[in-house]
Amino acid sequence: MKARDTAMRLKRREVEEQSRKVEDLERIIREFDQMAADLERQIQLEEDRTGIRDHSHFSYSTFAKAAAQRRDNLRNSTEGLREKLANAVRARDDMVEQLTRAAAQGEVRDEFRTSGRRDRERPLGSPALR
Repeated sequence: MKARDTAMRLKRREVEEQSRKVEDLERIIREFDQMAADLERQIQLEEDRTGIRDHSHFSYSTFAKAAAQRRDNLRNSTEGLREKLANAVRARDDMVEQLTRAAAQGEVRDEFRTSGRRDRERPLGSPALR
C-alpha cells in the first residue's frame, strides 16, 4: 500500500508540475502579446508624428523600423510558444487521465480487499448480505 501511495503522490506532483508549466507558458504568451500591442501603438504614433507610413521610404523613422522588427520577433516567438503550449496541455491532460485511472484502480483494489475481508469474517453458515 505504501508503494502505491508513493506512486500516486509522484503522479500528482508530475501533474502539478505540468500544470505550472502550462500556466507559465500562458502567462508568457499574454505578456508577449501585450508587448507586441504596445510596440504596434508606438509604431502608429511614430508614423503619425512623422507622416511617413511607407516602410521602404528613405526617411521612414528608424525608431519605427526597430520597433516593427521587435514586434515581428515577439510575434514569431509567440507562435513557437503556442506550439509548446499545445504540447504541454496535451501532456498535462494525459497525465491527469493517467492519475485518474490509477486512483480509480486503487479504489477498486481497496474495495475488493475490504469486501474480501467481510466475506472471510462472516461465519460459514450465514447468508451473504447484499
